[in-house]
Amino acid sequence: MTSAKVEEGQEEPQATAADATSAEGYQRALGARQIQMIAIGGAIGTGLFLGAGKAIAKAGPSLVLAYAIAGLVIFFIMRALGELLMYRPVSGSFSEYAREFIGPFAGFVTGWTYWLFWVVTGITEVTAAAQYMTFWFDIPQWVSALVFTIILYGVNLISVKLFGELEFWFSMVKVTAIVGMILICAGILTLGFSDAGDTASVTHLWADGGFFPHGIKGTLMTLQIVMFAFLAVELVGVTAGESKDPKTVLPKAINTVPWRIAVFYVGALVMILSVVPWTEFSPDVSPFVEAFKKMGLGVGAGIVNFVVLTAALSSCNSGMYSTGRMLRDLALNGQGPKFFTRLTRSGTPLVGTTVSAALMLVGVWINYQWPGDAFTYVVSFATISGMWAWIMILISQIRYRRLADRGVLPQSSFRAPGAPYTSVFALAFIGMVIVMMGIDKDARISLYCAPLWALILGVSYLVLKARNPGNKAFTGR
Repeated sequence: MTSAKVEEGQEEPQATAADATSAEGYQRALGARQIQMIAIGGAIGTGLFLGAGKAIAKAGPSLVLAYAIAGLVIFFIMRALGELLMYRPVSGSFSEYAREFIGPFAGFVTGWTYWLFWVVTGITEVTAAAQYMTFWFDIPQWVSALVFTIILYGVNLISVKLFGELEFWFSMVKVTAIVGMILICAGILTLGFSDAGDTASVTHLWADGGFFPHGIKGTLMTLQIVMFAFLAVELVGVTAGESKDPKTVLPKAINTVPWRIAVFYVGALVMILSVVPWTEFSPDVSPFVEAFKKMGLGVGAGIVNFVVLTAALSSCNSGMYSTGRMLRDLALNGQGPKFFTRLTRSGTPLVGTTVSAALMLVGVWINYQWPGDAFTYVVSFATISGMWAWIMILISQIRYRRLADRGVLPQSSFRAPGAPYTSVFALAFIGMVIVMMGIDKDARISLYCAPLWALILGVSYLVLKARNPGNKAFTGR
């Protein structure tokens, strides 16, 4: 795969919207197959493999419905993002769109909050990876967390090409494993082999306490876990500045969202809950690993554990990729320290990635202090900060569509179907999730932290604005 380094400030004649990112100095090294697999892999992570265990305990089989409805909302969000990307594909797209269509402060908050989301998510994923290592080895979680953080940091400093290739194979492992598990479960249901063959039946979806064993409220209380599972699907928007052909590749990647959710979430959960009754799963163990144990396929459990370890490392890898780009976007717009603009010779943001990786080492300390509760502590905070990006995408798309329909801005070549009504529905759904998080005592901690983070951002913005009174990043377009 070849890539062309575009010199910073260089302009080509008759530049298109896609070419506008050439001034950012990144390499266009991500090809179609890598973008597709990054998009697919973004929907398969710790939230599914580890978080689903806690969600099954709260909702039972109705978790399948929660994933299906939330998946529809995610598709609305991604089509809204796709419309904006085809209007103007840029790296750091979420903060760029918020800055353009909502205001400078919204762009500032979105950029820094999305950066925080990936730092916290990196802690979450390295925590999960450390837990998976205990399946084979009796070693402290913090040791594994430290080793993984250092390795992935090194990978991200080499080149975006290596990042894309690593994500391609990470995603390939996850996809192959889930498809394989679905086929094995289908074989057990039809042919009756393995220890679970005699009891496997789709009736487990409603026979063991009903489809809603804990009522509708139990299902609603899983929504923050469900939404956390989908966080990172928007990562394709961050890759826009380093994609070889964003106008062609990104719409194709976004349009795969429905079948990805149908297969990897709804399909996989229907199968494992049909083979093994939901009452036999432990909230602290991956349901995929547990399912193979119940089937009597010990080797399979080890394989699945390797796969979920890969999923966690994949998400952490994506986190390091995203944080460096987001910090650089903020710095280029005058909303962050200038030293974040520095790139390595291979076109990777050196300082931003290094600072983010250093903060992810907080995960090592969390694993040392609270190895049993580390995952729960960080999931809720990652969810609320990640959903902020979705909210900004939806509001930006609504305002962009209004301007485009009036002829003020050019129409996007990838219009979101049903918008703005679908975007309004998605915003209402996210609002409901936030309310449910306030009701859940375990998730409520994130809502306590959000005002503090908002205060920090508000004060920082006012200080930077006072120091840079003429900067367009603080005065608007």
